[in-house]
Amino acid sequence: MFMSRGNCGICALVFALTLALVGTGWTQTTQPPSSDHAILYQRAAGLLDQAQQKLTAGDLTEANSLVKQANALFTLLQKEYAAVLAERRLSPKEDQQLAINQKLATDAQTQADALMATAAAKGKQARELEAQGQKEAATAAYRESREGYTQAQNLSIKSAIYALRNQQLLFHFLAP
Repeated sequence: MFMSRGNCGICALVFALTLALVGTGWTQTTQPPSSDHAILYQRAAGLLDQAQQKLTAGDLTEANSLVKQANALFTLLQKEYAAVLAERRLSPKEDQQLAINQKLATDAQTQADALMATAAAKGKQARELEAQGQKEAATAAYRESREGYTQAQNLSIKSAIYALRNQQLLFHFLAP
């Protein structure tokens, strides 16, 4: 249900890719992208925009599903264009945006992880209060725990969106 481990993987992947791309130097792609890949890119970017809208609207389940779909498409593109990405050169503005998105993704995931720990502690406290017969206090603690988990999931999805925005930036050359 929560994406903290998955987001860490996405963040690590984007970070490693960024380091690899910066370390090798970039040149423009020599072969034109295929129309199929351009369609995949457009679909992934659209899914990412939809995920952002769903997250803003509070539909975490749908936002999470859309993020997973966008991630799958960007992963496919990454496999297809690994060599091109290793040679492609980004502008200083694009490099700066990659760094900003990475920082935002990392910060959001760090906050989500902290909220998960707090929510788990509240859940444990709620079970203890319930065992002691303090139903009202247990109900309040359960509610706080549930709210903490929801906030953590929101931040995890937000983190994934930031990481995938970097993928969108890297594959922008596929846009028609």
